[in-house]
Amino acid sequence: MILLVTPSERASECAAALNEATGEGVVVAESLPRAATLLRAECYLAVVLDQYLLETEPHEAETTLEHLGTAILVQVNLAISGKERLVREVRAAVQRRQREEVRARQAATGRLHSELNGTVTALLLSSELALEIPGLPAAAAEKLQSVHELVKKLRRQLETKGPTGEPERVAGP
Repeated sequence: MILLVTPSERASECAAALNEATGEGVVVAESLPRAATLLRAECYLAVVLDQYLLETEPHEAETTLEHLGTAILVQVNLAISGKERLVREVRAAVQRRQREEVRARQAATGRLHSELNGTVTALLLSSELALEIPGLPAAAAEKLQSVHELVKKLRRQLETKGPTGEPERVAGP
């Protein structure tokens, strides 16, 4: 959902253009206090803020901006911008956010994958060394062998589902 904050008489036509271009629902707030109330009650993909309000009500604008949460802020001067420019700027901001989210997700997945690979390698080495201990009771050897097989299975799963979704080789035994 998109929150459009403007006292402009063109608010409804701008909201309709945003809705048509993005497929997102658009809520219009005619003032910054109303926008702050809406932001506290709902999560928005983007908040389109008329620069007129930023310039004429700086204190209220600061209070409103504190409630953005994860919403993308798009500042537009609706007095001079047409609907086409408004749509372009909102689309560009949403696309930037989507690209940033994909990169952040890939980075987090890559870090987790690397950490898991290190742990899997350590488990494999430890279980292999434990299995080589002379005089290891049969029951203990059986349990260690079971753990070793489970860790090898985990390694195969990590190899077939690398951080980017492509097959990947894991270092170690």
